[in-house]
Amino acid sequence: MSTAIEFENISKQYRLGKIGTGTISHDLNRWWHNVRGKEDPYLKIGQVNDRAVLSKDGDYVWALKDITFSVEKGDVVGIIGKNGAGKSTLLKILSKVTTPTTGSIKARGRIASLLEVGTGFHPEMTGRENVYMNGSIMGMTKAEITRKFDEIVDFAGVAKYIDTPAKRYSSGMAVRLGFAVAAFLEPEILVVDEVLAVGDAEFQKKAIGKMQDVSKGEGRTVLFVSHNMGSIGQLCKSACILKDGKIDFEGNVNEGIERYLNDNMKISDNVVEQILSLPDNDIFQLIKIDITQEGIKRGSYYTNQTIEISFDYKVKEQCSGLRIGFDVLKASTGMVLFRTFHDDYANEISIKEKGIYTSKCIIPAYLFLEGEYIISVSIGIHKVKWLVYEQIQIPLDFHNVNGINKIYVSDYRPGVINPLMKWETY
Repeated sequence: MSTAIEFENISKQYRLGKIGTGTISHDLNRWWHNVRGKEDPYLKIGQVNDRAVLSKDGDYVWALKDITFSVEKGDVVGIIGKNGAGKSTLLKILSKVTTPTTGSIKARGRIASLLEVGTGFHPEMTGRENVYMNGSIMGMTKAEITRKFDEIVDFAGVAKYIDTPAKRYSSGMAVRLGFAVAAFLEPEILVVDEVLAVGDAEFQKKAIGKMQDVSKGEGRTVLFVSHNMGSIGQLCKSACILKDGKIDFEGNVNEGIERYLNDNMKISDNVVEQILSLPDNDIFQLIKIDITQEGIKRGSYYTNQTIEISFDYKVKEQCSGLRIGFDVLKASTGMVLFRTFHDDYANEISIKEKGIYTSKCIIPAYLFLEGEYIISVSIGIHKVKWLVYEQIQIPLDFHNVNGINKIYVSDYRPGVINPLMKWETY
């Protein structure tokens, strides 16, 4: 199989808050080195692009550093990484929106890019005019665009607005038409950067299905950036993980997803710190909280697997009515989804003798939709007082890797939680 794209030592340097180097003297210095055929002096400095760390040693950062890998023709590669890892910068260089500081890219074939909402659309032109303009930029003839035009409009679902200026389009409508143009005008390489998240559930299903058709049926190459691991797992054959502007992993997509989800283990340290900060009392001592999935401690979790939350604690003196539990909140709103205690199915108030205990809760698979949640630990003596309340907050990030129903390409659902209900059909 031939190679469609080759990234060779791609690096991209930026100076924070500046255009160029930011000073005339720096610009002249860079120009003078270039005239004499010498290396850019500012390539020798620069920090790793960690967005969470305040710069102390200079303003130069490497958004990408020494990226080298190749993509075979017909392959579908998922580009994975946290915000600021360099994913969009890499695709912008491939799409010639910006140039690399060092290195080169060899791409064999026409490239269609969808990097942000309304990419390549002129706001004053109608949807129809933008379709023809984008097709022409890609090297299509007017006859070829006309032949595909009805399919594009039908797929995008914007027939009523096709002769309306693009500036009147909602972000969802712009993404629909932009994706349809990119997918239907037969590029050899299709580049899609996260924009599908703007569309509704129906469009996301159609778009992912179309990308599967493009890669499998038509043998075209797709580079797909998304934070939705379900979409990455369903669509892609291989994955490339970027971390701090460098390649952290390249290989099988399932191994890549597993590595990405397990990468952030700082949660355990954070929980220990919160437990140690609890005030002392004469009744109860919380020793440890463990959250595991399939026996593995993770930074992020799959929606299709059970989660075990384990509390280790010490009862210092005989205690009646001790309740170990937690609330689950939606991180974005703070809304409490539910509260649970270890004795919810007990027939009488429990009496705990002095000693060390473990209480475990199993959260069933498929209960949560993809998203960010919070576990807020709630431990108290029934109708007497709280011993732990809102002092321990543990993040839970869920990724919809497989969805409930594996028949369909993807399974995005509205709602707050995602219970798997029992159905009977007669």
